[in-house]
Amino acid sequence: MKQALLSVRGLTVDARTPQGLRRVLDSVSFDLNEGETLCLAGESGSGKSVTSLAIMGLLPGASLRVSAGEILFDGQSLLTLPQRALRHLRGGDIAMIFQEPMTSLNPIMTIGAQMAEAIRAHGRDGQESAEVLTRQMLDAVHMNDAARRLTQYPHELSGGMRQRVMIAMALSCRPKVLIADEPTTALDVTVQAQILTLLRELRREFSTSILLITHDMGVVAEMADRVAVMRGGRLEEQGDSLDIFERPQQDYTRQLLAAVPRLGSLAGTDAPPRITAPTGESPVLSTWPVLDVQGLCVSYARPRGWLGRGAEKTPNTVESVSFSIPAGQTLGLVGESGSGKSTTGKAVLGLIPFSGQVELDGREVRAGQSPVLMRPIRRTAQMIFQDPYASLDPRMCIGDAIAEPLLIHGIANASERRDHVAALLGRVGLSPDVATRYPHEFSGGQRQRICIARALALKPKLIVSDESVAALDVSVRAKVLDLMLELQEQLGLSYLFISHDMAVIERMSHQVAVMRGGHIVEIGSRRQIFENPADDYTRCLMQAVPIPDPRRYRQSA
Repeated sequence: MKQALLSVRGLTVDARTPQGLRRVLDSVSFDLNEGETLCLAGESGSGKSVTSLAIMGLLPGASLRVSAGEILFDGQSLLTLPQRALRHLRGGDIAMIFQEPMTSLNPIMTIGAQMAEAIRAHGRDGQESAEVLTRQMLDAVHMNDAARRLTQYPHELSGGMRQRVMIAMALSCRPKVLIADEPTTALDVTVQAQILTLLRELRREFSTSILLITHDMGVVAEMADRVAVMRGGRLEEQGDSLDIFERPQQDYTRQLLAAVPRLGSLAGTDAPPRITAPTGESPVLSTWPVLDVQGLCVSYARPRGWLGRGAEKTPNTVESVSFSIPAGQTLGLVGESGSGKSTTGKAVLGLIPFSGQVELDGREVRAGQSPVLMRPIRRTAQMIFQDPYASLDPRMCIGDAIAEPLLIHGIANASERRDHVAALLGRVGLSPDVATRYPHEFSGGQRQRICIARALALKPKLIVSDESVAALDVSVRAKVLDLMLELQEQLGLSYLFISHDMAVIERMSHQVAVMRGGHIVEIGSRRQIFENPADDYTRCLMQAVPIPDPRRYRQSA
């Protein structure tokens, strides 16, 4: 019998609110055994991350407190451990990979300095210098050009690269328990497969126990020995992963499994599924492409010389990219992190310098155009960014945030803007009453709905969606994707839909473009790409997608 290395017993956490205490965790109990992987699954707001923060002793004392229960690590109580001993334990014997790497990394320290600091703080460098170990760990998580990455700052890396840095930092001290809070959310499927393989190797080699928090049921199936399903701060059910997937006892668990997008489920069809019944009325669509891109190239100059004077020419990040999006259709852009997907999305909206030809609804977009000339283009196309929390001003209520584009473009008076905001909130499934609330008062899925409402404020013809559902759990993601499809049917919207999730791309797209190293290696209809891929890289992406079937992984182990 394996011994419990980490035990949570009756853990109860209360939140302080103006109305009094509100229970956010209610008598949560589970064991994490030596060398085992336990997955916590559930919707956002179910208490998964609060549980992990309570174990790490990182709950913000001003707003959250443990009111009952105990947490035991290797026989010692973490709730009564002195702060000095807890700091030594935290990051050493118990390490954590956080969900949002940009807010977890120090923006004024280089990657190498941050990683070396963690290694030295826990005395884990041994005979090798911390600098050598940081390089080895970046190589272990398959970071390209690791030596250069050590000298860069967090803002210079893509979201997937930053997450790999967080994983490398957590693994560098060889922890006994690794708490991974959505560790592969920002990663493409091939890198995700590499990271999951790395975690399994660490578990085998060092008997590391893993508490994995994820909304991806494919990852749960691949990684979990046992699964605990959470809802509303309570454990709905827990058990062996085969039992949870094949014989779920609770309706909520069955709903989670039913919401998982499955690659190949739309085989034989040419378009995304309809969300609303045909009404006989269709939006009037233009006869030319909403977006036409020819020979798009993007490169970033790197400073050099004394005090950064001059610039060093670097290879193009995006090279000779061409595609078009017809009115009312979606082009899915898929590829690994660093392949140039997000750069392409920003370039076609004129947010970064580029060369080549870009036309939006018949208007030419030029690099360095003045704000005055860009204003009509902004009304034609909007962007939904990956991180909704970072996209919203925390000091601005969401009603003002949604109305801001109308104000900038001088559309409507104050009363009409309020009515328009209320209508937009209703359209994305939120009550107009929430207009006076602030971003921190919403869940991740609700914040993404707010960003969609803001993007719709100017009635654009094109929306660039950059990993807009990557951080959402499966049930919320399904609702947001259905919302986007419904809006496309009703308004005739076109989407440039950027994602690393092949199942999501299959669900949303009419056409698919596969990017690698700044180039489009394959482009075609959804049916062509998914049923008869011509490029080995496309086949590799599809084979790396986790399948929500734990029996498959146990048979291949």
